[in-house]
Amino acid sequence: MTTHSTPSVGPPSLPYVRVSTRLRPTYVVSSPSATPPPPRSLRSSFSRRKQFFPPKSTMPSAAAADDELKFPLELADESDFDRVVSSDGLITICGFGSLLSERSARSTFPDLINFRMAKLSGFRRVFAHVAPIFFERGIAKPETKEISSLSVEPCEGETLIVTIFEIQRSEIPAFIEREHEFRFLAVIPETLNELFYINPAVICTRYSDEEYMKYRCKGDKDIFFQRYGRYNIDKIWRDDIFPCRVYLRHCVLAAQNLGDLAYDNFLDHTFLGDRRTTIRKYLSTTGSGIMEEEPPELLKERYGG
Repeated sequence: MTTHSTPSVGPPSLPYVRVSTRLRPTYVVSSPSATPPPPRSLRSSFSRRKQFFPPKSTMPSAAAADDELKFPLELADESDFDRVVSSDGLITICGFGSLLSERSARSTFPDLINFRMAKLSGFRRVFAHVAPIFFERGIAKPETKEISSLSVEPCEGETLIVTIFEIQRSEIPAFIEREHEFRFLAVIPETLNELFYINPAVICTRYSDEEYMKYRCKGDKDIFFQRYGRYNIDKIWRDDIFPCRVYLRHCVLAAQNLGDLAYDNFLDHTFLGDRRTTIRKYLSTTGSGIMEEEPPELLKERYGG
């Protein structure tokens, strides 16, 4: 298996192309440092993959402030989300862990619409993120380092099966607050038969401790303490931790409930912090027994897959 190195600090670097928002943005093969080529005609740019136009009532075209957008597009603050909001005030969210479960998604976003499966290329799932919510709920095991939640990070050649759904623009402030430590990227998902969606989707990706303190906490150590320090967490993004057992079981069950395609993709394209050990291998070795463990009684519904 190919060894993947830990991503360096800084914004993600993926091949990209700048296109008019009237066309379908997509990834192209190019060096990250190379000058992006000009957009080609619809016929030459999308000879293999076609646009997908969902019903306008459920996912209308995005209303972008610029003539051009470059994807993946980092959404640094709330106002940036307006660049990918639809004309009907909807934003598409991309789920890759607990949000593979529609029940979990609806517990967080009760008014979501159009829950469905999709594909996302150029990213991998990694358990390398310390989640304070696991400490709050009493399911973190710091003595064994089983304290990690999921995030995704750019990785050329990887493809994930994910879920996507729409929420109201008015829900974005609460979304940002809940996912405070993540980098928000607008990405371009596809249908399972490789048709590009017309709207970008927002996904939570790996940040860095340095960027989090600088941009989210504004250098204020008290903010960091309230969110992390009070749980004796001094570093968020780590490569030496393991999945929270209850959470991992939940994600695997959620993927399984979506069908074999999502289930196999989750097992084989989700990694521990070493970027080598897949979840399939982990569950058959060090993590054996996790799938037979029941969540605490109060969390059985939330973490039931």
